[in-house]
Amino acid sequence: MLALLGALVIGLSLGLFGSGGSILTVPVLLYLLHMPPQLAIASSLLIVAGISLFGSVRNGLQRLISWRHVLWFGIPGMAGTYGGAWLGTLVDARWQLLVFALLMLVAAVMMWRSKVGELGNGKAFKPVKIVIDGLAVGAITGFVGVGGGFLIVPALVLLGGLSMPVGVATSLVIIAMKSFVGFGKYYWVMAADGAVFDWSTIGLMIIAGIAGSYVGAAVGKRLPKQQLQRGFAIFLVIMAAVVIYQSVL
Repeated sequence: MLALLGALVIGLSLGLFGSGGSILTVPVLLYLLHMPPQLAIASSLLIVAGISLFGSVRNGLQRLISWRHVLWFGIPGMAGTYGGAWLGTLVDARWQLLVFALLMLVAAVMMWRSKVGELGNGKAFKPVKIVIDGLAVGAITGFVGVGGGFLIVPALVLLGGLSMPVGVATSLVIIAMKSFVGFGKYYWVMAADGAVFDWSTIGLMIIAGIAGSYVGAAVGKRLPKQQLQRGFAIFLVIMAAVVIYQSVL
């Protein structure tokens, strides 16, 4: 029951902020279900991918997704994620989590300092720049074993010129793409070493997370953009502090 409640909160976070799925999923798998660290990191990618994929169907019907950003940012991001996931299998999980937390703090500062008037301002779309951003973010998120919404949303909003609601919706598609690729790489390496995944738990958490994501998306539509942006920044700081605390312990 605690795991299902955690999955609902994970989905709520993804629907509201387009981020936070793996930040919450990994602790749930580690501390409530007592999974080994790397198995929890790998399983979290598949859970977040499933929740994000179904959430994207709703956003697509509402035409909130910027498909050109999905193409130019998401596909290079998949390649970067594959390379980052390979590197992540070679290092201690604690280092992965510490890098993860530091990057969240950087993203939080960027989101807090930017004014709403500076976001989604229709700045010129530069494919080469977006591709480079996608590769870099993909490599980083693949290394730390997360979907990467905490970096994708700021990248799409601050660098890609999208509004916060469109950035959140677009990020879910990219998160699903990159998370499936990242999980595939972890699974290929870990299955060869004899790791056994708990498929029933993964499936149940995906279903509960989907329900939470619909609630989060509905709430997000009713919040002022500045409030949503500042709330996202505070959320990142809190999650970074939790991850650093857990990593040190």
